Amino acid sequence: MGLVYIRYELLRTLRNRKFVIFSFVFPLVLYLAFASADRHDRIGGVPFPLYYMIAMAGFGSLIAAISIGPRISAERQMGWTRQMHLTPLPTWYYFAAKIVAGYMIALLTLVVMYLAGIAFGVHLTMAHWLIMTGLFLVSLLPFAVIGVMIGHLLKPDSMGPVTGGLSTLFLLVGGGFGNIGGDGLIHKIFELIPSYWLIRAGAVSLGGSPWTLEGWVVVIVWTVAFVLLARYVYLRDTSRV
Repeated sequence: MGLVYIRYELLRTLRNRKFVIFSFVFPLVLYLAFASADRHDRIGGVPFPLYYMIAMAGFGSLIAAISIGPRISAERQMGWTRQMHLTPLPTWYYFAAKIVAGYMIALLTLVVMYLAGIAFGVHLTMAHWLIMTGLFLVSLLPFAVIGVMIGHLLKPDSMGPVTGGLSTLFLLVGGGFGNIGGDGLIHKIFELIPSYWLIRAGAVSLGGSPWTLEGWVVVIVWTVAFVLLARYVYLRDTSRV
């Protein structure tokens, strides 16, 4: 029953046009537009097609992870969450299905952006592709949990601006649009935000060490903290059901 529900959730997600568009169609269109115009430019010594591929892969996969929230919020409004309490399916499986579906779309987003990058001359070894992908997926954990949390906090009408705004803000401070913090105190603060390490995952493509111990600690701490917050919000929300 559990696997059937996960399959059902994935199909529902893929049929959601807005979700699909903003998860990988929109980042792909942006990439094709800017990479074609600036394909011979470099940013900090990094070829622009590679730099922008990493940014848009991070952006699209982040949206896929955090957009778990709007689906949960919509189902709460329809009474689906209440119905789930009446089934033998454990509550944790309901959320696991949401997270798995979000991750599948995130992975699809990464593949689409990788193919676009290859089309514009990005060449990496198989090891670099795999390590970068693994770090991308690990760094999405706190954002998936944030999605679960806001899904139980907000109404569907407000979810679009919130998820879009959060995704853009996280990408901005993470360095997806360039290093806006320099090398000073602001940059140090940004290093405490998981989206910084999401974008930093692309450093493996340059042959460097993408994450330090600090990166793992930041992602783990944010994930644990938001798991506790999401649990509290969920219990408070369902106690009123």
